[in-house]
Amino acid sequence: MSHTVTIQAELKDPAALEAACRRLQLPLPTRGPVRLFDRIAEGTGIQLDGWRFPICLTDRGELLYDNFGGFWGLPEKLDQFQQAYAVEKAKLEARKQGYTCQESVLADGSIRLNVLVEA
Repeated sequence: MSHTVTIQAELKDPAALEAACRRLQLPLPTRGPVRLFDRIAEGTGIQLDGWRFPICLTDRGELLYDNFGGFWGLPEKLDQFQQAYAVEKAKLEARKQGYTCQESVLADGSIRLNVLVEA
């Protein structure tokens, strides 16, 4: 039986963050002070492709960034990262339960992740 699931993921699992960075060929996340345009924030910094400043994921679950309305970084790159994180997190959780995963990229850029459960 097939089920379609929509996942809303909070970006906070270190293993999934690293996997998403590897998937998109980004530098690995860094912990500590993150330099944004107008301040320094504490958390996990991730440098998105083409972004002038990194995004910061705080320990409180906030996502901080300044892309100056798209001039300092395309919003699509953040969307792409969030998608990669959600896929990698879902795969990690499925594997923890002993399931295997198959994924495919659809024509519109969305990702289909099939979690295979043996009956």
